[in-house]
Amino acid sequence: MNAKLPETLQEAIRYFSDDLTCIEFLANMRWENGIAVCPRCECDRTSFLSTRKIWKCKGCKKQFSIKVGTIFEDSPIKLDKWLAAMWLVATCKNGISSYEIHRDLGVTQKTAWFLMHRIRTAMASGTFERLSGTIEADESFIGGDAKNMHADRRRRVVRKAGSMGHKKAVLGMVQRNGRAAAKVVKSRDALNIRQFVTDNAVTGSNLITDEWKGYLNLRNLYRHEIIDHSVGYVRDHIHTNSIENFWSCLKRTIKGSYISVSPEHLQKYIDAQLLRFNERKGNDQHRFLQTVKGIVGKRLTYSELIGDYLPTA
Repeated sequence: MNAKLPETLQEAIRYFSDDLTCIEFLANMRWENGIAVCPRCECDRTSFLSTRKIWKCKGCKKQFSIKVGTIFEDSPIKLDKWLAAMWLVATCKNGISSYEIHRDLGVTQKTAWFLMHRIRTAMASGTFERLSGTIEADESFIGGDAKNMHADRRRRVVRKAGSMGHKKAVLGMVQRNGRAAAKVVKSRDALNIRQFVTDNAVTGSNLITDEWKGYLNLRNLYRHEIIDHSVGYVRDHIHTNSIENFWSCLKRTIKGSYISVSPEHLQKYIDAQLLRFNERKGNDQHRFLQTVKGIVGKRLTYSELIGDYLPTA
């Protein structure tokens, strides 16, 4: 890539307005030195057919485009719109709705909804790096308040799943001045908490939590310190303000931009928020590039996405 990479949305729209520029950019991000590797036989002896903007493998003799094996596969949407949407999703601090993408890019709202879920799939971190040092852990419940529901729906929800059944439990941790991790779970019981913490935090780290009893069985693995919120919120270095800040950012994003999130898709919205939070010290270009790095091997079909329900937001 000879041209300087864009640093703002305006520059990104100009830069990615040309198909060949988009293909060259993605090829350099996807393959070492931009040399295409066949996704079928993994042969690196390929030739680019400039008239059709695809490659031909000299090994298996098959042809393939830059979209094959990525979140773009089988999508008729042009790459300039894909990359503009990725820039918006990755850089808007409080998220962006499918209706905004629909208006900004000139695609249908249904297309924008599907496109954004594919992008959120790319934003899911595949890192095995665990948190260490001083770590704050907490749990939260995400979903609409029963008191704000129509009376008929409120009765149905409470009857079916209990007073908190309409909310999803989410476990989260933040390393002081560092990265965060969060996961949707069935419940915040001790077993789920132990599994989540041990999967995401280095044993022996300093773990700070509130007084919830589900954390008590971690004392043999971590230096566990507790802040009792019925007494106060800060005691010297012991507090959970960092993880509370993450919950605040996540809930503000959901309420302000999406209004309502289907429980089945909640983890994708959390993954997107995690990338923006974990890369908060970088600029918009950095967050965009981190998102592009996750496009390979994460194909998502519409039937896999919707299951037995229809998109609503």
